[in-house]
Amino acid sequence: MGKIGAWVVSVVALLMVSLSSLAYSQDEPRDWLPEVFPEADAVGEAVEGVEAVTVLRDGEPAGYVFETNDIAPIPAYSGHPVNMRVGLDLEGRITGVQVLEHSEPIMLVGIPESVLDDFVAQYHGKTVQQKVRVGLSRKQREGVERVDAVSGATVTVVVMGEGIMRSARRVARHVGILSGGGITEHARVRDDLFEEASWSELREQGVIGNLYLTRGEVDDAFEGTEAEDVDPVPEGAEDETFIDLYFAYLNVPTIGRNLLGERQYDDLMEALGEDEHALAIMADGRYSFKGSGFVRGGIYDRILIHHEGRADQFHDSDMRRLWGIEADGAPTLPERDIFILREASRFDPGKPWELELLVRRQVGALDTEFASFSSEVQVPERFLDVPEPAADAMADEENAPLWVSVWEDRVLHITVLGAGLGVLTAILLFQDWLVRRPRLLHVLRYGFLIYTVVFIGWYALAQLSVVNILTFTNALFTDFQWSTFLMDPMMFILWSFVAVTLLLWGRGVFCGWLCPFGAMQELISAVARKLKVPQLSVPFMLHERLWALKYIILLGLFAVSLQSLGQAERYAEVEPFKTAVLLKFQREWGFVLYAGLLLAISAFNHKFYCRYVCPLGAGLAIPARIRLFDWLRRHKECGKPCQICAHECEIGAIHPDGRINPNECHYCLDCQVTYYDDRKCPPMVVQRKKREKASRLSSKAADEQRIPVTEMAE
Repeated sequence: MGKIGAWVVSVVALLMVSLSSLAYSQDEPRDWLPEVFPEADAVGEAVEGVEAVTVLRDGEPAGYVFETNDIAPIPAYSGHPVNMRVGLDLEGRITGVQVLEHSEPIMLVGIPESVLDDFVAQYHGKTVQQKVRVGLSRKQREGVERVDAVSGATVTVVVMGEGIMRSARRVARHVGILSGGGITEHARVRDDLFEEASWSELREQGVIGNLYLTRGEVDDAFEGTEAEDVDPVPEGAEDETFIDLYFAYLNVPTIGRNLLGERQYDDLMEALGEDEHALAIMADGRYSFKGSGFVRGGIYDRILIHHEGRADQFHDSDMRRLWGIEADGAPTLPERDIFILREASRFDPGKPWELELLVRRQVGALDTEFASFSSEVQVPERFLDVPEPAADAMADEENAPLWVSVWEDRVLHITVLGAGLGVLTAILLFQDWLVRRPRLLHVLRYGFLIYTVVFIGWYALAQLSVVNILTFTNALFTDFQWSTFLMDPMMFILWSFVAVTLLLWGRGVFCGWLCPFGAMQELISAVARKLKVPQLSVPFMLHERLWALKYIILLGLFAVSLQSLGQAERYAEVEPFKTAVLLKFQREWGFVLYAGLLLAISAFNHKFYCRYVCPLGAGLAIPARIRLFDWLRRHKECGKPCQICAHECEIGAIHPDGRINPNECHYCLDCQVTYYDDRKCPPMVVQRKKREKASRLSSKAADEQRIPVTEMAE
């Protein structure tokens, strides 16, 4: 089984490498200048103060080229931003966009990559002064430029569009294309000003926005699209109300207190954090602005808030109930809620803001068309303290490290990961206490493995890879910058933790507890054993020679990386991590077959991939040889003659002579459970019997010396 399995894996790995060369990649060296800036003929100097380079035409500056992740990284559904290269001429016109990198599973299967190229091509010729919206209806083109969306990937392309325009505007402001290079401080609400006002008075002051649509207007918006004949309006119903939607900014006392009433307003203001803002959205009609398909943890994908070139959507945690509208004369609005703009949105109440409503129609099993309608509102200046422009504010913001904002955006992920690593640290430190309680240890272990697969792997997408080792090694010999590695907080924290545990416990902490793919194999193996699936064991002589295979793979990848890191990353597809963890098996059939085969083998041979193929495990085993402590206890009888632990070690890390090979141990602690088991471990059994014998002798002696009570009475 060992030889056959290794041969099969090697063949399939070569197939994966061949397939990976066909996969979409922008890592290949290419002449990108004609694509993003056709009129330029050379690349000039970098622009001071912003991550952009000057491009030249006939030796003279013609514009700028930059990457969106360097200027405005906006996480998409995958949790990672889509990185694009953008060209901008001296008049603020976008000359071209090139997609460089993305981690969106939806764009890797089912939707061809050419669709992304077609989408970004629509931005050619757009200027930084324009409002550009994804999927706006033809009726609303006045003052707004429309680009077509991609059916089935609406959120992804909206994020991409925002990334293009936001980064282009920031560069334009910095180099002086847009007037007012500095950013003013945000306006502040005047808490001391309150005026009683009815609904109609608030409407007259313009502080309550309104978007009223009839069924006929919505039907007209889909004219000329695939959804034109979907859900048509019955004859005579064109003037019926489709939606009558109202929205308002609640932080201003005159607006919020009149609409919500005293108690509801005070409760809301107490719940808001610093620099958080509350918006009321209320509606009546046949169309819901929230949607019936919303699920917990999702996004309210029918409404967007636009402000200062930004677009924000709301998650379920951003919504509060609006229990009633207290303003005199308010209409009956059955659907009403309060939505919170968090500090990260950087909302300025002194600037106009716009609510955009998306109306969707299903045109196929997976495809949708949508039309967009919007309305704008602005808080009157008398309700605000508007500061003077701060000329240096923008420069200060642009000079701040980008990784700081990334860490701020992922506070919840970091907190949950930190808690998990804290639990694991406690398990490792108090292992001697836990192994004496095997039931508790097994509950903790399998619970942690599930946490590793679900949270670390599928949710946080923090699967470590041999590619990280190759990248880090390459950076040491080139231009090493901590900021590069800090851009992904989950990976940085995990690698830091693994580095510490390598010194204290060895490679087994990661391989046995923190690797999502390894955890998948172990859980599958546990289920297979419960179902009494026959296990195929490998003779120890062959087993210890197969260990070398993963080191050979690691050396091969390292040799390739010295010539081309990009090529090494493609050969690193020998790791099934991307398929099974990052893309959750949503990939081409060859990759899925390879990952599935390895998982299936683990049902018959415990963690086959980890033991014989994994180059990451090999890469961690090398520095782990300098570990400072040996925490795993052994008896002098281990291996001589006792072989219980060696036979029971599922990973096969215990030699017949009783030695534990730290290069192969996955630190499952099963051998330590046996070490303290005085019903199983022969030395412990002997000690238990001695204690029991001594206890019996002591009890017998005490009985003989005890004076009967009757004798004492006499």
